Amino acid sequence: MAPLYESLGASGVLEIDQKVLDDMRVKIADELNKLDEKIADAEENLGESEVREAHLAKSLFFIRIGDKEKALEQLKVTEGKTVAVGQRMDLVFYTLQMGFFYMDFDLISKSIDKAKNLFEEGGDWERKNRLKVYEGLYCMSTRNFKKAADLFLDSISTFTTYEIFPYDTFIFYTVLASIISLDRVSLKQKVVDAPEILTVIGKIPFLSEFMNSLYECQYKSFFSAFAGISKHIKLDRYLNPHFRFYMREIRTVVYSQFLESYKSVTIEAMAKAFGVTVDFIDLELSRFIAAGKLHCKIDKVAGVLETNRPDAKNALYQATIKQGDFLLNRIQKLSRVIDL
Repeated sequence: MAPLYESLGASGVLEIDQKVLDDMRVKIADELNKLDEKIADAEENLGESEVREAHLAKSLFFIRIGDKEKALEQLKVTEGKTVAVGQRMDLVFYTLQMGFFYMDFDLISKSIDKAKNLFEEGGDWERKNRLKVYEGLYCMSTRNFKKAADLFLDSISTFTTYEIFPYDTFIFYTVLASIISLDRVSLKQKVVDAPEILTVIGKIPFLSEFMNSLYECQYKSFFSAFAGISKHIKLDRYLNPHFRFYMREIRTVVYSQFLESYKSVTIEAMAKAFGVTVDFIDLELSRFIAAGKLHCKIDKVAGVLETNRPDAKNALYQATIKQGDFLLNRIQKLSRVIDL
């Protein structure tokens, strides 16, 4: 992987050993000569299928050594030799794998759109299900956890995308995305009781306790598992950039769930339920209330939390009045312009 080695040296991650790099380049040149000979032989003596396979082998070699630009160029050449929709889809999957390796979200987004267009021409269900996992990973990596959860849950019984991560990791992502996206009823039906998840979840440290303690309202156990699972999230290459965001979202979910049961509750009772201090809960809730994440207010003197859940009908009424007022103002301005 000389190209990757050079890029790591240029960014200061590694110190380049010139002899090692020269040896790598020699081996790459030898391998490319062999691949070019196979392409030439296929073009002279064999059929179109063999020519395509020879070009694909060269594309895969560039992918294997981490030469992104040449790999993309060679994949385009291979695509020109490819007629079958399924095989063209496979080339898109290779491009997506490179996109995720380099975290090139522009390349990933364009490749997903291209794959969807290919499916309109005709494509098998196995590849369609694989694309859902790729798109779900893209959504999760760009902080669209709701769509990621929907796509992952659709693929849970048909998962075959082992080239990007194992099934255990897929379940890890599915549970984490679902917990902050689904309501309690949907979470119970699609995640907590899902046999595909139940068979694997025990192998993933802290995940079972994290999910079940939240659903069963065992908040002290939840905070214990929360500390453990946060380390795994922090070390994950796709979730790490969203670590602080996810931590905020999951705390919003758990605090909202606790407060949903009460019209008012003492701060001390809530702190005891979560196994933390009163000062910690006071500081936490004040931040979330100020950010508009929790619908309650703190009576510091009485040491009480009072919930003030928004009335959905009243909120809709207020929004309609506001939008109607805005529209009338625009119409009045327009009428004055027409009169002039």
